Amino acid sequence: MIKRYFLEIAFDGTAYHGWQVQPNADSVQDQINICLSKLLRTEIFVQGAGRTDSGVHARQTYAHFDFENTIAEDFVNRCNSFLPNDIQIVGCSQVELESHSRFDAISRTYEYFIFNSKNPFYINKAFYFYKQLNLDLMNQAIPYLMECSDFTSFSKSNTQTKTNNCKIFSLDWKEKDEMLIFEIKADRFLRNMVRSIVGTFIELGLEKITLSEFKQIIESRDRTRAGFSVPACGLYLKNVDYPQDIWIK
Repeated sequence: MIKRYFLEIAFDGTAYHGWQVQPNADSVQDQINICLSKLLRTEIFVQGAGRTDSGVHARQTYAHFDFENTIAEDFVNRCNSFLPNDIQIVGCSQVELESHSRFDAISRTYEYFIFNSKNPFYINKAFYFYKQLNLDLMNQAIPYLMECSDFTSFSKSNTQTKTNNCKIFSLDWKEKDEMLIFEIKADRFLRNMVRSIVGTFIELGLEKITLSEFKQIIESRDRTRAGFSVPACGLYLKNVDYPQDIWIK
């Protein structure tokens, strides 16, 4: 009898061309497919909670796969001994057969990290930006994004999405130690959305644009008016949330 399993996954995306399998490039999904297929002795193709771009990291994401037998207790440890050191299987849980790691997700949370004092230990883990930003001004712009539903201004062009509407649940800028951290939680995200939002906030923090112009950028639904796309190295998928009733206790 077919059973469906959710894998909880964490990875450092520095060495990979994103999550999704693609020709002539190494991806996180590809590494997990190879691992599971060898360990379970049948071809396994995992379906992920969503795509991440090249160089983006994940503290918690999920993927599902189907398998006829019960997963052994040492399965997670065996996976981690097989996978590269920059990919970790955190857990494996059985879920209801119709559950889907992408379509059943009710929210995703991303973080973006910026440091402005050069530190070699943050290379490929955060964005080094040495200029000072007006954090108070940046926080004043948060309500404009919270009220927004159409995020076309922050979406990569020519995507295949049916709508650019997203619902933002929370949004925050904070300082911790020597890091400036942006956190955003929403029901869904468009391609390049978080990185272009952060880039636009930086334009505001540098006082290159005003609060009024920040609002106009959102309302314009024109990606060319928004700020630059910040580097992928500072972006982390922090967690993915699901309804409790998908999990088999």
